[in-house]
Amino acid sequence: MNKNEKPSFLRGKGAAVGIVICFVAVIAMVGAYTFNNYQSQIDEQVAKADEQAESLTEDNSEEATADEIVQPEAGEGADGESDPETEEQAQMQEEDQPEENTAATDDAEASGTASEADVWFSEESTLTWPASGAVLIGYSMDQTVFFSTLEQYKYNPALIIGGEVGETIAASAAGIVTNIEETAQTGTTVTLDMGNGYTAVYGQLTDVLVAIGDYVASGETLGVLNEPTKYYSVEGPNLYFQILKDGEPVDPTNFME
Repeated sequence: MNKNEKPSFLRGKGAAVGIVICFVAVIAMVGAYTFNNYQSQIDEQVAKADEQAESLTEDNSEEATADEIVQPEAGEGADGESDPETEEQAQMQEEDQPEENTAATDDAEASGTASEADVWFSEESTLTWPASGAVLIGYSMDQTVFFSTLEQYKYNPALIIGGEVGETIAASAAGIVTNIEETAQTGTTVTLDMGNGYTAVYGQLTDVLVAIGDYVASGETLGVLNEPTKYYSVEGPNLYFQILKDGEPVDPTNFME
């Protein structure tokens, strides 16, 4: 055996070490290449992001500059100089408009105030006679009275006033129409709020000329007298006339001269 010749197991060990070193070197090279490639991609993305940010900044700056451009005001020409005719027209419109609005408002307020002032019935107020005839059945809430058509005695919370079919029925006092209804007993019936808790009810009407919400002055036509309902067929044509105070019937004759 040659003294300079290494044992076979040493040669095998050296070869294995060399293979390992080569393998590690290959892994290191691949890792370095992969890292460099990844870093390059990151740098490219950062550069693109910077370019987009700069582009957005430039666009916003251009929009802000455009917004700062002063447009000519109404009445000015393209060169910024005033147009005398346009300015004069605008001034006339400004001067006229408030006056028209103020006049309309004043008229509405005056009308509403007049209506509210007139609709204020009280114990001292006076009612005008609402129909042409005499009282057929008087007001009576303390004792019963006889109703010919019904052939029975009962309380009567209103005046049953005779009249002629077709005659005009006017408001005995000013009021605001709060209800128009059709009932079996009193036919077409109109109710007026006279203010201060007083209400007037007019029944047995037809051809009513007012509507709910209307202001009706004293003496203004409500409608015409109709044929009597079956509850008053014996009594004949009549106006059902009732006065209420806070919802309770009161004698209308107390307010008539």
